[in-house]
Amino acid sequence: MAEDPFDAGAGSILRQPKAVWATAGASVVAFMGIGLVDPILPSIAKGLNATASQVSLLFTSYFLITAFAMLVTGFVSSRIGGRKTLLLGLAFVVVFAALAGTSGSVGQLVGYRAGWGLGNALFVSTALAVIVGAAAGGSAAAILLYESALGLGMACGPLLGALLGDASWRYPFFGTAFLMAVGFLCITAFLKEQPRPARRTSLLDPIKALGHGGLASAAVSAFFYNYTFFTVLAFTPFVLNMTPYKSGAVFFAWGVLLAVFSVIVAPRMQKRFGSLKVLGGSLVLLAADVVVLGYGDHTTAIVCTILSGAFIGVNNTVYTELALGVSDAPRPVASAGYNFVRWFAAAAAPYLAPKIEEWTDLHIPFVVAGATALAGALVVLLRRRALTHEAEEHQPQHATQDSVAVFAN
Repeated sequence: MAEDPFDAGAGSILRQPKAVWATAGASVVAFMGIGLVDPILPSIAKGLNATASQVSLLFTSYFLITAFAMLVTGFVSSRIGGRKTLLLGLAFVVVFAALAGTSGSVGQLVGYRAGWGLGNALFVSTALAVIVGAAAGGSAAAILLYESALGLGMACGPLLGALLGDASWRYPFFGTAFLMAVGFLCITAFLKEQPRPARRTSLLDPIKALGHGGLASAAVSAFFYNYTFFTVLAFTPFVLNMTPYKSGAVFFAWGVLLAVFSVIVAPRMQKRFGSLKVLGGSLVLLAADVVVLGYGDHTTAIVCTILSGAFIGVNNTVYTELALGVSDAPRPVASAGYNFVRWFAAAAAPYLAPKIEEWTDLHIPFVVAGATALAGALVVLLRRRALTHEAEEHQPQHATQDSVAVFAN
């Protein structure tokens, strides 16, 4: 029988060194930063006299830098070590999040958000490995702790943005800087340096890994899917046009569904139906959901926004397992190459969706998002042979670690 990670024994999630708790706590804040600005996007636009497409560049700059950082994080951490990489990433976030709160124009805010993205990439790409390395009693409980931090951060980011942003759109940025500064101090105090990898990672290793047909197929399909994902995350707040509190509540519910379906539901569905069938079906349902979101009334839009979290959670888990299992490349290298491709869509969608609305009407951005989800499903269908290896050789014992890597790299 598998050991219960919540049991009070040595391998319990509750009995970990201070270094693990410090890193996990900082991870919560790091993942909060992804959805932090969601409920305050309209407030930022009003406060800086900016358009929706200009404010959406907060996501574009963040994820564009994140995409390129995928080629750098392994290179850096394999040379200076995990602890120093974490601290470097945290320092970037503290500085640029604080500067973001002082912005006098949307251009400044977008630039500072880019620096924030670099810091966040350095931190979260290293945190899982550090937590597992520092954990007591085996890795299972440590991975579950990190997984919980991911879900908690994704769900609570919009809440923090709403609570602080209701007074001023600047406060969430200052709040994040403060929390990350606390994380910096805790990691400095409690985390010791860990052994460096035996082999240094080069800048081109992730690109070379994409020469594998299966990994390239997973990355291209995920690129289309991510366009849909970040249309929902970055453009929907303008469509809902709610107060920060109400918008924060909507995206909190969205984040809860994302976490539950990613961690609990997706593995069970994969075991019963297989990875490719689950992924294809989830992408088709997501496409239908976002089209209904775009054409429905306000209540329907709220329901579909929350419901999309379930499909996104399933997709995140399955895509990552495909990316990490379909090729022979080391997992960190395969993950970096895969994420290098898919984060470009996360950068494009927040900018293009408002532009498409300006050129057409409110509905068409969601039609485009539905079409990209279907394109992702089509790639899975056409390239199923290249992806079949992972679907057939799926190993449940790796599911937990793989499911969190989608945000870890």
